[in-house]
This record gives sequence, C-alpha cells and structure tokens, in this order.
Amino acid sequence: MTGIGRVLVIVYAVMALAATGRSFVQIVRKFDEAPLAYTLSAIAAGVYILATLALVLAGRRGWYTVAWVAIVFELVGVLVVGVLSLAVPELFQHDSVWSVFGRGYLFIPLVLPMFGIWWLRTHRPVEAVRTAEVTA
Repeated sequence: MTGIGRVLVIVYAVMALAATGRSFVQIVRKFDEAPLAYTLSAIAAGVYILATLALVLAGRRGWYTVAWVAIVFELVGVLVVGVLSLAVPELFQHDSVWSVFGRGYLFIPLVLPMFGIWWLRTHRPVEAVRTAEVTA
C-alpha cells in the first residue's frame, strides 16, 4: 500500500473510532430521544469499520469489491442523510455522523468517500488487472 493509501486507511480508522464512540454513547445514554439519528450513527460506524478493514485487505480476493461496496454505500448514505437532515429536520432531532453532510466532523464524511473511490480506481489489485488484461 502506498503512502496515500496508508493515510486513507488511517483517516477511515479514525472515523471508525469516532463514529463508534459517538454512537455507543448516544445509544446508551439517550437512544429514546432520537432513535433514527443514533441508529444512523451506528450504521455509519459499521460502514467505517468495514471500509477500513476492506481497504487494508483490498489486495486480497474479494476485499477490493467489499471496499467498493462499503465506500459507495458511505457516499450514498452521506448524501441521502445530508439532504434529509436539511429538507426534513424533524426526522433528526439530534445530529448523526452523516447529518448535514458530516458538518459535525468538518465535512470529512462527505469528502472521504470521494478520495476512497479515487484510490480504489487508481489502485486496482494485481489480480483484477490481470483478469482485465486476459479478457481484453
């Protein structure tokens, strides 16, 4: 894994820790106040954990695809939750990790999947490159 790949994994790992900690505290202390927002924070945490693991293992069979699925799911989640949190704010009595496009995390949840997709597109595993060459 290259230097930029390592940085990407570190940022994903930090987001995984932050989202997991946030969702755990929210769910344990005040789940009944905003169950949708806190459930979405837990889902975001799971996605960040999976994306971190998949990026680390992206050179192994199947994990490259898992990384794609996790990161695209993350991007769609950030966009959908971001739009809904602005358009229908009553759905989100409290912020989640992805509310307002990740405003509480300096918009890193909005930008991070774009970098993840870029990295996956430019760093295909050797096995995938060989398969593409054979079929061409």
